[in-house]
Amino acid sequence: MIETAVADLAIASQGVPMELTQAEVYREIQADQLLNLSFWANIALAGLSILLFVYMGRNVEDPRSQLIFVATLMVPLVSISSYTGLASGLTISFLEMPPGHVFAGEEVLTMWGRYLTWALSTPMILLALGLLAGSNVTKLFTAIVADIGMCVTGLAAALTTSSYALRWFWYAISCAFFAVVLYILLVEWSKDAETAGTSEIFDTLKVLTVVLWLGYPIFWALGAEGFAVLDVAITSWAYSILDIGAKYLFAFLLLRWVVSNETIVAGMAAGLGAATPGAAADDD
Repeated sequence: MIETAVADLAIASQGVPMELTQAEVYREIQADQLLNLSFWANIALAGLSILLFVYMGRNVEDPRSQLIFVATLMVPLVSISSYTGLASGLTISFLEMPPGHVFAGEEVLTMWGRYLTWALSTPMILLALGLLAGSNVTKLFTAIVADIGMCVTGLAAALTTSSYALRWFWYAISCAFFAVVLYILLVEWSKDAETAGTSEIFDTLKVLTVVLWLGYPIFWALGAEGFAVLDVAITSWAYSILDIGAKYLFAFLLLRWVVSNETIVAGMAAGLGAATPGAAADDD
């Protein structure tokens, strides 16, 4: 398994394995074809998505619709950069697991670059959803900050090697941030979208987002960083498949609707969060 293959390459110095070079990490990735393919599949899909989304938005003129397009386009742009970092071994490390972990004392491949992807791309997804719902600045700020907090504390959980209990404590903090995001998506923005007249597409995207985003903490817990029920390659594919749905499919559905309903988006009152009861009447 790739979790233990690195042990043959580590050179002990006073009983402590020396850190692998980027070239050695790259060779380990190349040796696991299933893992490597999970990266390159997303690189290819992200590239195609960028071209498709640029083409779809070529005639969009409404400022709010344009901002939704820009925010959504950033998602595959971030992904293609991040997955290239993973495939090259730049944002992957082998970390020794703490006592209590299934692989205690062994070095396990940790794809910490994925957290950088999520920290940069998921706020763009929330920005696009918030704009679609006609949310106000306070709700947008709260959702995005909580989302970044979720990603950063998730990264802390993955990188903590001093204590197995602390890994799960970071995980719990990350889930708490996630709960805030879920509340805004399911409660606050659902009401805003109803007022803004975009609830039909928003509800579809909301369900897609919530269902797929719930998969990330589940696979973290089942993967090598958590209980190690699944190996690294399977976990990587699980994340990659979730990314395909939560990013590229989500973006396509959103942008297709915006192109076909630009007048509805343009009809929202000017500014962020003006889609409140009576706002449209005040503009008449």
